[in-house]
Amino acid sequence: MLDLTFEAPKPKVIAGAKSDWELVIGLEVHAQVASRAKLFSGASTEFGAEPNSNVSFVDAAMPGMLPVINEFCVAQAVRTGLGLKAAINLRSAFDRKNYFYPDLPQGYQISQLYHPIVGEGEVIVDMAPGIARRVRIERIHLEQDAGKSIHDLDPNMSFVDLNRTGVALMEIVSRPDIRGPEEAAAYVAKLRQIMRYLGTCDGNMQNGNLRADVNVSVCRPGDYEKFQATGDHSVLGTRCEIKNMNSMRFIQAAIEYEARRQIAIIEDGGKIVQETRLYDPDKGETRSMRSKEEAHDYRYFPCPDLLPLEIEQAWVDDIAGSMPELPDEKKARFVTDYGMTEYDASVLTAEVENAAFFEAVAKGRDGKQAANWVINELFGRLNKEGLSIAESPLSAAQLGGVLDLMAKGDISGKMAKDLFEILWTEEKGADPAEVAAARGMKQVTDTGAIEAAVDEVIAQNPAQVEKAKQNPKLAGWFVGQVLKATGGKANPATVNELVAKKLGL
Repeated sequence: MLDLTFEAPKPKVIAGAKSDWELVIGLEVHAQVASRAKLFSGASTEFGAEPNSNVSFVDAAMPGMLPVINEFCVAQAVRTGLGLKAAINLRSAFDRKNYFYPDLPQGYQISQLYHPIVGEGEVIVDMAPGIARRVRIERIHLEQDAGKSIHDLDPNMSFVDLNRTGVALMEIVSRPDIRGPEEAAAYVAKLRQIMRYLGTCDGNMQNGNLRADVNVSVCRPGDYEKFQATGDHSVLGTRCEIKNMNSMRFIQAAIEYEARRQIAIIEDGGKIVQETRLYDPDKGETRSMRSKEEAHDYRYFPCPDLLPLEIEQAWVDDIAGSMPELPDEKKARFVTDYGMTEYDASVLTAEVENAAFFEAVAKGRDGKQAANWVINELFGRLNKEGLSIAESPLSAAQLGGVLDLMAKGDISGKMAKDLFEILWTEEKGADPAEVAAARGMKQVTDTGAIEAAVDEVIAQNPAQVEKAKQNPKLAGWFVGQVLKATGGKANPATVNELVAKKLGL
């Protein structure tokens, strides 16, 4: 494992007009379970389908239709809990959360208030190389998603799309351990990374597959420590919830605005009203949506259509035995096995697909060289062109082939970059060795030929020879001239060695 230093949360201090304030933040992250079927029906979860085409009789709440639990969704929740080092509850139960909205056909949501499937866990949030924070997870429960109301298709009416109705969600509830906007965004990013490695949520925030409700309150310096010592939530101040945040950048901006709004109200003699708010990214501000409901407002009661969910420890153990290598473990292994820096390992393991691509390139090759090429050349080009690793014109096998040609001395580093460009733009899918041979990109390694070129450059530039003898750093000029004379095909190491020898340096 990496040698991490765990820091106590460093609060974001905001200066008000009268005194300083600190932030206290807790998050409820709603992660759509990666499953082809919904939580209580066999309807498809395909994104982008025609409105109301992925709707079963159960989803539409037709009379007499009963929910049937999707075992795979339960397994995905267990897998997520194991990935967050959380307790798995062998007995959990579903409740009805009653509220009425056009896109909720049943008039209630099936959720888990009293007996969630996953208990307490933790997320290790990387704040800087070697520095991490521990955010405690209170619970993870399974619930079904609602549909979507659409208000911009007609000036006089709204439409309802029930495709999302019944899609399985994992609600991951944190403790109020987060103390600043940057840490909140880093926490969501780490959750997303872990679930993508596990394959339990694709983390696509743009499609709404991962979204967060952010609870923000402000308190006086020292009050958070009182809360830690006593457990008294009242010292943390009244919290407001910002709903449905689907962008790391917006999460940070909303927290900043909301904290300053609350501070201004308190210092002006007012009181914070506990409420649910929305963030308007165009105006950069939060606005009131509704007063904050409590559990009794939803009239929770056990779902009469579903028996308590009981799972066996042996089944949980089987899931644990099939767990993939998680990001922190992979990062530590990259540092150890490939001798790379922690920063480079973080870059390569940020996305599971990136890590797999790198390992394919590095297999049987110099790991540090492979990391350098993947990070600088490949990722740099992908970022420039706005492409994902899956859209890369250059495969891992091709990039590995370029590195093999360099390792054998067939091409120089400069030639390798030229070959990379050709494979990227002109010879997509081609074999690097065949392209290099067809284009005459073989490096000159014949010492005699290189020596003749060095002798010729030295003979033609006697004045530069004298200057180089006085200042050895000028020998690089001769190296450049020789490489130019040989069309860049001479082995640079051999050129450097011969130039130094001929000049007596």
